[in-house]
Amino acid sequence: MSSNDATHTADANGGELYQKHKKVYVREVHGLFATLRNTAMVVLLGLYYGVAWINWDGHQAVLFDLPARKFYLFGLVFWPQDFIYLSALLIIAAIALFMFTSLAGRLWCGYACPQTVWTEIYMLMERWIEGDGRKQRKLDQGKHDAHYYRVKITKHALWLAFSLWTGFTFVGYFTPIRELAHNFITWNLGPWEAFWIFFYGFATYGNAGFLREQVCIYMCPYARFQSAMFDRDTLVISYDVKRGEPRSRKPKKNAADGEKTGDCVDCGLCVQVCPTGIDIRNGLQYQCIGCAACVDICDQVMEKIGKPKGLIRYTTENALEGKPTHILRPRLFVYIGILTLVTGLLFWAILSRTPLEIDIIRDRSALYTENQMGLIENVYRLKVINMDQHPHDFEITVEGIEGISLVGKSPLVVHVESGDVVDVPVRVQVDPESIHSRSTQIFFNVLARDRHELFRHEPARFLGPVSR
Repeated sequence: MSSNDATHTADANGGELYQKHKKVYVREVHGLFATLRNTAMVVLLGLYYGVAWINWDGHQAVLFDLPARKFYLFGLVFWPQDFIYLSALLIIAAIALFMFTSLAGRLWCGYACPQTVWTEIYMLMERWIEGDGRKQRKLDQGKHDAHYYRVKITKHALWLAFSLWTGFTFVGYFTPIRELAHNFITWNLGPWEAFWIFFYGFATYGNAGFLREQVCIYMCPYARFQSAMFDRDTLVISYDVKRGEPRSRKPKKNAADGEKTGDCVDCGLCVQVCPTGIDIRNGLQYQCIGCAACVDICDQVMEKIGKPKGLIRYTTENALEGKPTHILRPRLFVYIGILTLVTGLLFWAILSRTPLEIDIIRDRSALYTENQMGLIENVYRLKVINMDQHPHDFEITVEGIEGISLVGKSPLVVHVESGDVVDVPVRVQVDPESIHSRSTQIFFNVLARDRHELFRHEPARFLGPVSR
């Protein structure tokens, strides 16, 4: 049998190992959680497409200028040496993800994940052009005539334009976006700029336009390990089996016949609005992204048939079993404590950060030397890193031992341009009578002449003979 003749492959026991993907036609839903998702989509996409155009203090507010090795973040400028702050930011993001997952499941996936946000806007454009899920299915299964191709070409043209804008904006965070816009209009893009605009645009077009739920189900690792962060007190979207079963499409007739039925009328709307196409009534599944669309639609159905809302709702496993629920529990407080501590340390480090770094390397070829005047000398190499936006003249002095001084001109003055690293070889001399230990701590002071807050007091070791 050829691959074209088969829709699935079966294992030895008759179970399906692979089934051809079927497009999920998602029904539009309105309600509280749909409003929250749309609000998140507008805010996040607005920030993504808008922040790149904001200027701040004469430069783009957010710009990762890789050629100049400068990373602008509003009023702050970071350098490659500041990547420790990026590490702290990633740690904060990971802890926050763990905390919110422990609290209420896949909040990130349902409301803020880029895959979810871009899929929502692409589905919105699809509804504008093709209609709701029912009309989209009818169009795909109907006759492929001129109307069909006109609608499809219009949709994909809009998708491609939006994807290109997305890729352009992405590159605009690495190349000044106004300059990039001029180069794009005049088609004077560099090879890497053109590559990343089209690559990122194509990736957005493919992921949000076609792959959609497949990214969440098959490609995203978070779907696989999320359950490790759940416990019986985690708020997750669940179907109340005790209240809903047994299902009946004709509850009034069953009640008249004396048959007991649950509140679920088996309308199937919870499946029709699910972006991953699952049935929440089958229990918690890793494919569920926690968007709560099924909650909104089920509440509407319950309202129409005069039943209490909440047949599908955010609840806990303990609550469904009638056991006490503890939303605020030790695990959550541990996450909050760690998150607060790390975030506080990051802000403190950034606010107290001095845009000047000094690396001191002692010459290891000799422990020490004695010059013609009988003074003990050590040789060092200082790397002066100016991470300020302006060039400065730095004075270098040394202290820590009585009579210690630099060989030659003191103080030593070094000019360092913005973002530059200057190697400064220095020789330090001390009267042997002042040396009381084979290894003594000394300090190099580096001070900007025109900006005294740019100051570093860095330790080093001075080696020499002990005087008798």
